[in-house]
Amino acid sequence: MRLGINLGYWGLGMDADNIAVAQEADRLGYSVCWAAEAYGSDAATVLAYVAAKTERIDVGSAIFQIPARTPAMTAMTAATLDTLSGGRFRLGLGVSGPQVSEGWYGVKFDKPLARTREYVEIIRKAMSRERLVHDGANWTLPLPGGPGKPLKLTVHPVREHIPLYIAAIGPKNLEQTGEIADGWLGIFFAPEHAALSIDPLIAGRAKAGLTLDGFDLCPTVTISVGDDVKAAADSQRSYAALYIGGMGSKDKNFYNQLTRRMGFEQAADEIQERYLAKDYEGAAAAVPHELIDSTSLLGTKERIADRMHAYADAGVTTLTLAPAGFTLDERITALRTGVEALEHAGLA
Repeated sequence: MRLGINLGYWGLGMDADNIAVAQEADRLGYSVCWAAEAYGSDAATVLAYVAAKTERIDVGSAIFQIPARTPAMTAMTAATLDTLSGGRFRLGLGVSGPQVSEGWYGVKFDKPLARTREYVEIIRKAMSRERLVHDGANWTLPLPGGPGKPLKLTVHPVREHIPLYIAAIGPKNLEQTGEIADGWLGIFFAPEHAALSIDPLIAGRAKAGLTLDGFDLCPTVTISVGDDVKAAADSQRSYAALYIGGMGSKDKNFYNQLTRRMGFEQAADEIQERYLAKDYEGAAAAVPHELIDSTSLLGTKERIADRMHAYADAGVTTLTLAPAGFTLDERITALRTGVEALEHAGLA
């Protein structure tokens, strides 16, 4: 099992620290450094900067938002980042959610599965450097009746095939991800409930005549180091409440729906109700300790190593860590402990 690092969103007051964290992850032998975007910093610029400041670690988008860019633009960006990084780029995609898609980008959030499939198809065509012709429900290239003509990508990526990942939570999206992608980006993944995510992925791979061999199962988990597990879990309550209670609309919150499928229906209701009423402290307090503990790496090196075994046994191939802490020292300690725990578990 490999380790990754997720820097999250840029521009939240820890920008200089993020580069130091990425450089330390590079030195420690982490496999990939991911960056996110929502409606603040964009991931492509951050990844170009990280790639320039590191030597070996891959850089990946977790995620590029599908409503933010045309598929051809995403192919251009992927090819450019792969070239600039010397062949170290991984392309992660996701549909975002209705609030961001419609409120920020002005793109209707409908038929996300069909849109994702078509988006990936166009990207693969463009990245193959064949002349781009496409006739679909969402994109027609070139536009008919005008001066446009089929063009091909002029940039030649370092690699013939850039790994393509999809962030998916719902069963249908997971199945499609298994069918059309090279890897899966997960969140709030608990080994005890692995089948909720992995079974649909397996079904999708089977549709394509494939197995999970070579497919990268890559969930992001928070890592918080210390003797007090409860305190470590409590520090993650606001983060969990934001996603479970406040991400998406009341009817279309994928994280809330996942929490329900994991057996926390009553908690999911209370978290969302309190969060939408702007009782953020109450929403955080309503997040069950068991939920945080099962989807994070908390405690001592030995306890974290034990949990890493559970992730490996569940089939995870790249365990991406999000180091908790408000200081650079805390985050670097978490990074180093991750490597030590992996070695202690015999999984390195």
